[in-house]
Amino acid sequence: MKIRNQWPVLPIVAGLASGLLTGCGTESGDSAGDGSNVVVGMSDDVLATDPASGYDPGSWLLFNNVFQSLLSFPKGATEPQPEAAEACAFSDTQTRVYKCTLKDGLKFSNGDALTSEDVKFSFDRMLKINDPDGPAIMFPTLDKVETPDEKTVVFQLNTADATFPSKIASGAGSIVDHNEYDAGKLRKDGQAVGSGPYKLDSFDDDQAVFSVNENYQGTAKVKNTGVTLKFFDGDQTALKQAIQNEEVDIAYRGLTAGDVADMEKADDGTGTEVVEGSSAEVQHLVFNMDDPVAGKLGVRKAIAHLLDREALIKDVYQGTATPLYSIIPAGIAGHNTAFFDTYGARPSRAKAQAALRADNITGKVKLTLWSTPSRYGPATDQELNAIAGQLNASGLFDASIKSVPFGQYEKDIAAGKYGVYVKGWVPDYPDADNFTAPFFGKGNVLSNNYDNSTITGSLIPRTAATTNRASTDKEFGELQDIVADELPVLPVWQAKQYAVVRDGVYGLEYCLDASTVFRFWELSKDDA
Repeated sequence: MKIRNQWPVLPIVAGLASGLLTGCGTESGDSAGDGSNVVVGMSDDVLATDPASGYDPGSWLLFNNVFQSLLSFPKGATEPQPEAAEACAFSDTQTRVYKCTLKDGLKFSNGDALTSEDVKFSFDRMLKINDPDGPAIMFPTLDKVETPDEKTVVFQLNTADATFPSKIASGAGSIVDHNEYDAGKLRKDGQAVGSGPYKLDSFDDDQAVFSVNENYQGTAKVKNTGVTLKFFDGDQTALKQAIQNEEVDIAYRGLTAGDVADMEKADDGTGTEVVEGSSAEVQHLVFNMDDPVAGKLGVRKAIAHLLDREALIKDVYQGTATPLYSIIPAGIAGHNTAFFDTYGARPSRAKAQAALRADNITGKVKLTLWSTPSRYGPATDQELNAIAGQLNASGLFDASIKSVPFGQYEKDIAAGKYGVYVKGWVPDYPDADNFTAPFFGKGNVLSNNYDNSTITGSLIPRTAATTNRASTDKEFGELQDIVADELPVLPVWQAKQYAVVRDGVYGLEYCLDASTVFRFWELSKDDA
């Protein structure tokens, strides 16, 4: 998926059990809504209201509430279930033909009927526009979409892809009204027409206002009369003040680690509560394998032996993350502890020095660590400064950091100018595939010149073709062991997810899980 805006104040359960889905257990939503309007504040922006473009946390928050997908992730679950679909399943043993049957009576918020034509239009449009800031990159295996009748959708895949159900259950699977959207260009008017639980009433730089969609037919039961989403444009202090001053009911994404720690310690009389959820958000150090310094295995191993994750979590993130010793985070099926097993949890100068000597490196290693706080949050510079300090304290490195705006950062990485740099990752869907194929598959997002033929030619294709996701643990374990040995990346931490809620507001715990779906409909509030 995406390297998204990642603010480390920062969704984990087992992976998909099967690619076969049925319509059992679905229920109609209560479209009337109860209670009051809920006000949510966040420091992220919503960069797009058109699902063919947005590929960031704020935009997907909007998509998940305004648009339906054929499938969705129920609260606390990582196996997608039918939403706009009555049932979906692979209709072949090679996981290359995926068929869905739509529910009866589906309508968009404007009253237009939702049929298979709209589903095909939505996917064809997304792929045709192929916006660089959009989710089309998630569907390299999608060959074509067929509609035998108005209720049936058939996805023909060019390669076996057992994770396809999870992909279409994400914000990337949002269904738009073919009468409201241009097939060849993005919608730029700040409006959105979907069939999800909410309608987008207004959208500007300061806020987005949502009301309940009375035409919605799906699994969500709406527990409020609407939601107002206020944007704080990265101003963490203003977001903290807004929750304390009762200007917002919930502060979501953007509070600093210090703010979260302070609020957790505050007296009960403050009228707020910190709610912690699980998260599969991760951060890695990435090594350019063609760099004259970081390209040396001895240098990378020395860094791995000196990195003190526990100190970073304590001193920089104040306990709002956990040390990460794998590519696949804890709680996702396929996770192992390859980096712990290979390099240990405690820093070792002796092992670091031995790694350098084995690569005929005897002098201090001069190294620059590259950061971009505009993308990953202000604590990123603190973190890399702390890592540089750990390396220098060993006497084996002369490390420093440089911090640049995100636009320049991405250009320089693509040009191969950096030896060591930081990357954060928020999953599109909670499956091990989403933590491996984007990093180590063909055309990976890291731009670090790493390629391993066993990973790209065998392990990734084999796991992608397996519908029983639990049976892929061996292959994903082998993949992680290879990465730990060759060190193209070094995992640093796995996030915890936090939000702050005022007294009398309920349901936030159902919005903070590994699916990364913030479910407006679960929120409720006592009447004033």
